[in-house]
Amino acid sequence: MNELRDQLQHKIDTKTKPLGALGQLEDLAMQIGLWQETLTPELKDPSMLIFAGDHGIAEAGVSAYPKDVTWQMVMNFMGGGAAINVFCRLNGLSLEVVDAGVDHDFPEDLPIVHAKVARGTKNILEEPAMTREQLERAMAKGAELVRERVATGCNTLGFGEMGIGNTSAAALLMHKYLELPLEQCVGAGTGLKGEALERKLDLLERASKLHGGKDARAILQQFGGLEIAMMTGAILEAHRLRVLVLVDGFIATSALLAAWKMKADVLEACVFSHCSDESGHRRMLDALGVTPVLNLHMRLGEGSGAAVAFPVIRAAVAFLDEMSSFDAAGVSSND
Repeated sequence: MNELRDQLQHKIDTKTKPLGALGQLEDLAMQIGLWQETLTPELKDPSMLIFAGDHGIAEAGVSAYPKDVTWQMVMNFMGGGAAINVFCRLNGLSLEVVDAGVDHDFPEDLPIVHAKVARGTKNILEEPAMTREQLERAMAKGAELVRERVATGCNTLGFGEMGIGNTSAAALLMHKYLELPLEQCVGAGTGLKGEALERKLDLLERASKLHGGKDARAILQQFGGLEIAMMTGAILEAHRLRVLVLVDGFIATSALLAAWKMKADVLEACVFSHCSDESGHRRMLDALGVTPVLNLHMRLGEGSGAAVAFPVIRAAVAFLDEMSSFDAAGVSSND
């Protein structure tokens, strides 16, 4: 690997540009070349999987929107009208929507992935979000979906989510995995302010004290969402199969935290697409020691940050593969 790193660095440095002139694009090119173990990386059949699931705690009022918005937004995805649809179409990403645990009966002929583990999680103010069996089923399904994509030739996957209440689950996972005070992890989510935001923090403090899981799987079982658990399984399998993972914002990074706690070297596979404006996401990225590609003050979810960042990631691969070297272009270097 050190030899490949040296070869990649030489290839990057001898392009027709001053040393380091392409900044973070050079870092991305190095990472992707190392991950794919080649001097000529490719982004094949780039795809986005959106996992949807409901959360029992949503009934307690931790979101500015009612729970029905989860299934309604799934239908919006299927109609092609959401932000993620627009950005995927614009940037050449295929899109698939997965019902991981929505509390709604979708038509059987709706072309989503029907992978419902349960009709949402339980209310974590009263009991664990899911059983261990539900956790394992969700993670296994996420892994299976990655294998299916890889079998068709895909080597680049972005993961997004939809689930009213899932910023609460993500904040609790961050709190437990990073051992940070809960007030540093809880944010506005879908737009809570003032007393409503204080109440959300209050409720999550109650939930945090109710459950005492210590290992990574127990924490995910007690506080996570079915969409987050399925995404965690997908990230771990993508790493195993050497697929490049495009990590989205706050919720997706909470799934990554879970995967990271289960397998620390999973970060090798991950490009962090953007820094979300959701309170806590910057602290997540800092704790992981990673640099996001973009910071556009987005906090939409859906995988939108990953889809918007994809052209930059593609540019990093393109310059490495296609840009001339000084020798090839007959341009004098500064040697």
